[in-house]
Amino acid sequence: MVRPPLHNANFRLLSVNSLDNGNQTKEDWVNTQLIPVQAVGSLFCIFILLSNLLVITAVITNRRFHYPFYYLLANLAASDFLAAIAYVYLMFHTGQASRKLTVNGYFLRQGLLDTSLSASLANLLVIALERYISVMNCKVHSNLTKRRVTLLIVLVWAVSISMGAVPSLGWNCVCNLESCSQLAPVFSRSYLIFWSVSNLVAFLVMVSVYVRIYVYVKRKTAVLKVHTSGSINRKRTPIKLIKTVMTVLGAFVICWTPGLVVLLLDGLNCEQCQVMKFKRWLLLLAVLNSVMNPCIYSYKDEEMWATIKNLLHCVGNGTRRQRSSKANSRPLSSGQDTGISQPPSEETKVSAHGELKGSLLFV
Repeated sequence: MVRPPLHNANFRLLSVNSLDNGNQTKEDWVNTQLIPVQAVGSLFCIFILLSNLLVITAVITNRRFHYPFYYLLANLAASDFLAAIAYVYLMFHTGQASRKLTVNGYFLRQGLLDTSLSASLANLLVIALERYISVMNCKVHSNLTKRRVTLLIVLVWAVSISMGAVPSLGWNCVCNLESCSQLAPVFSRSYLIFWSVSNLVAFLVMVSVYVRIYVYVKRKTAVLKVHTSGSINRKRTPIKLIKTVMTVLGAFVICWTPGLVVLLLDGLNCEQCQVMKFKRWLLLLAVLNSVMNPCIYSYKDEEMWATIKNLLHCVGNGTRRQRSSKANSRPLSSGQDTGISQPPSEETKVSAHGELKGSLLFV
């Protein structure tokens, strides 16, 4: 039997999906509903782009953030930045516009979302590794070198791009239309099963790791309270950074788990589940996750918020360089620092880490 040319297969694929999902598309994405969704979604995406750009800039310009944890946090912000671009592309290529997409257009639309999600998940896994290393070595920040952190970041994006590109490289249903999914028209159901299960397992692993780290640090902190008078700067202890990451992880799991479960049901060809009805709300939930992350960074880390505010002042006053320099050297509050304009010396860092190490884990 001769296989039909690819362009014929593409035409058949689009035609089948238009017939199968046409009624659902007309019902859910008429212009009176699509335009408000695009307007609100665009505002969210603008906020995501600008806020995550501020987080990345804050990490680059503030020398107090030049540690592996904050480099990885900036990389997580970069994945949210990519997610905003993916959401914009999806919003303006859905509904009636989706019928004009070619197969490559579908691959691009879904691939951007998959890459951004994979990047967020991989970043959280790497941050979990960095936190585990730092806590087990009795330090606020790990000893990962810049070279190793750079390699980890490159590895994160290599894996993420590969995951997003797998369907376009052959794991799709272009030549087997009966195996096509509903939510991702050119993706085969077997790929959705693999992708959703692997991500759900990664969620469980990350939650287990962070719970173990949190319990360990919480127990040591309880011992610390008994043997000290509370003189250690609580904003620099591991528990503070771990709470930040656990909040980000919690928001990520809450916002993405329903979508992965629905993808899994679609992959299992659950005809009674009516997965298309949940598509709009799951997308909104995913967008809210990227909106929440920069807010969590700012709320949980006062120094990050202070740096972001100074960056905004720089933009408003037209004196970016001068004010950024002041922000990097300005103390967070009068009760926490001495007001020295220069960054803390190496001796001060060693002393602070030594105090934490001796008090936290060697009591």
